[in-house]
Amino acid sequence: MRVASVRGPLKQLLRERRAAIDPVSAGFPPRIPGPGRRAAGLSQEQMDELLNRAPGTYNRFENGQLANPGNEFLTSVAKVLRLNEQEWTFLWRLARRENPPFTLHRDSGMSVPGVWQRVVDQITGALAYINDAEWNVLAHNLEYRHLFPGGRPPANTMRWMLLDPEARSEVLIDWETRWAPLVMPQLRHAVEMRPHNPALARMEAEVLKDPVAGPLYRETATSPVPYPDGSERPVNHAVHGPGWVTTCVAEPVTSPGARVMLLLYTPGASLTERDPVLTAPLRS
Repeated sequence: MRVASVRGPLKQLLRERRAAIDPVSAGFPPRIPGPGRRAAGLSQEQMDELLNRAPGTYNRFENGQLANPGNEFLTSVAKVLRLNEQEWTFLWRLARRENPPFTLHRDSGMSVPGVWQRVVDQITGALAYINDAEWNVLAHNLEYRHLFPGGRPPANTMRWMLLDPEARSEVLIDWETRWAPLVMPQLRHAVEMRPHNPALARMEAEVLKDPVAGPLYRETATSPVPYPDGSERPVNHAVHGPGWVTTCVAEPVTSPGARVMLLLYTPGASLTERDPVLTAPLRS
């Protein structure tokens, strides 16, 4: 990415967000009518004050002249400018050419628009559900409920997969080798991405204390995160019996951290063994 191509979008984002903030709401006195600055919003000088930086620092940043700004600086800028989660990610990609190492807001990924329930209700041929960033189930369809004994889906999929004895022994076939090594690094990564989230911290503590999951978590949780999109794992379906689920994952663009999960159930042999063409990558 060329420097010039970065400076334009970066400057536009920052100027628009500065213009949207009334200096009075940031603790500055009202402007006195008369000659002087007429532009709306916070000035670059006021940004330096709010960021507790030397004069001219913010000007260099907004103009793309501050090389490799650090985590603390970008976080301070984002909070002063009241960026949302999408703008936060965009800021990092422009300023650092990488995704942010953590979310900006604690509630990011904790809700999705209500219309998603209507969407999953209309999905047939797949077990469909949506979970938030803590793996609480926000919405699901009828076929998803049929997977579980008694038609009772768990309130939290991560806690169920790692701590529920019925899940480990009856539903998730080969739990210790096929399921736990895949999902445990995801929990660890979530804890690292959201260090101030008490629910994730409590869940990790529960897993570590569990006599079955704890030792395996210590062994596998620090492995690279094996994202489940396209993966295939064995299950014992409560209605249809032993088979495999192939997982397709998407993320609502307005709720980073939430997940739309589609599980394609195949009875008997795995889909990969039965029809390799169906699991081959799609290319243009």
